Amino acid sequence: MAFPEASIQELAADGDWWIAQTKPTLERGALVQCWVPHADHAPYAFEPIGRTDATQHDRARVKVAPLKLDQPLKELSLPVAAMPNHPNEVWAAYRAKRRPCLVLTNEHPAVERKLTAGKPKHATAAMMLVAPYFGVASSANRAGYTPEFVDRVLNCFYPQFLVDWLPHPGGEQSILRLDQLQPMGRHHHAYKPTGFRLSDSGLEIMDGWLEWLFRGSIPAEHILATTVQLLQDS
Repeated sequence: MAFPEASIQELAADGDWWIAQTKPTLERGALVQCWVPHADHAPYAFEPIGRTDATQHDRARVKVAPLKLDQPLKELSLPVAAMPNHPNEVWAAYRAKRRPCLVLTNEHPAVERKLTAGKPKHATAAMMLVAPYFGVASSANRAGYTPEFVDRVLNCFYPQFLVDWLPHPGGEQSILRLDQLQPMGRHHHAYKPTGFRLSDSGLEIMDGWLEWLFRGSIPAEHILATTVQLLQDS
């Protein structure tokens, strides 16, 4: 796909920013679909307050209330099989939306079973780090972004934002939010592949961008450094 001349994507070798993903498994740079929580919204807590049927332990009526960090946790005495109550835990709920996400970590080495014998699986379950994309265009159901803000992002003024054009059907101009890096399970129900990934050259450019995000500067020898400076000065 063609990109604007004054774009980071044009730095990719041979113009290949997105390429077809040939491996059936997850890999770094893969473009996937995930349910992404609204990180800027306060979560809600679910508190069981009664059963819908006194003889059934898998259903309950719940009270929904804002979850505040400094609120004392209640000791719940109502047993509900579908909602086990563990010490120092609550049932929390977030609004979430299905979004395109960029996988930014490799698959990690598996932990040997003898090291986790007798321990819960979730303590060492395989995870990945993803960054979500947000659509630029405004619509009846989406606020989108102002053209002035998008221009600033295109000119590389914010290491936490990157403008991109998604390759999958229905893809559009979007903003990658690297300030919303988040863990996501690698279970096949947690994500859906799109069939695309960043090229090796695209990943090299993304590594420079992440260096900028984490350290506040891009290595002078990196291909990205000169381009970012030129775009900021334009």
